[in-house]
Amino acid sequence: MWADPDEDPRDNDGPGPDGELATYQSVLRDFRLTLEMKCQGLDPEQLARRSVPPSTMSLLGLVRHLAEVERDWRNWIVPGDPEPKLYGARDADFDDVAAEQALVDGAFADLAREQTATDTVLTGYPDLATRVGKDSNSIRELWVHRIEEYARHCGHADLLRECVDGRVGQ
Repeated sequence: MWADPDEDPRDNDGPGPDGELATYQSVLRDFRLTLEMKCQGLDPEQLARRSVPPSTMSLLGLVRHLAEVERDWRNWIVPGDPEPKLYGARDADFDDVAAEQALVDGAFADLAREQTATDTVLTGYPDLATRVGKDSNSIRELWVHRIEEYARHCGHADLLRECVDGRVGQ
């Protein structure tokens, strides 16, 4: 097993949270923890390894991509000029990874910062039906899209990690 069930930090036992927003927050938290767990114990070379050629995906690229996505979602709803891309041109989050500890540390710091910033903006809207931004998306839709994005990429992380060192998800 990936983690001892008694020590798994994800919320897997007992009743789920009460309420729609609390459910979204709990599920997103668990997917974030899953991604973090898939990256634990790997060195910069392993995190940057493109282990499923010809794909440019790597675990480090996924971390960078999700930081970029968090910023993008926030840019959709926060008024004013959008914040610039974190890593540059399209796909630079994947294409420009390198096996350097500074890049790894920076990517995880970027992800944590962007998650917190987007969480803060979205929790400012307690009515999940509120429509925001230029596309008039509901807050509910933004929570669901974030969960979907993390879920999809946690599946990628399972495969990437298995190719790096043989560990499989549970």
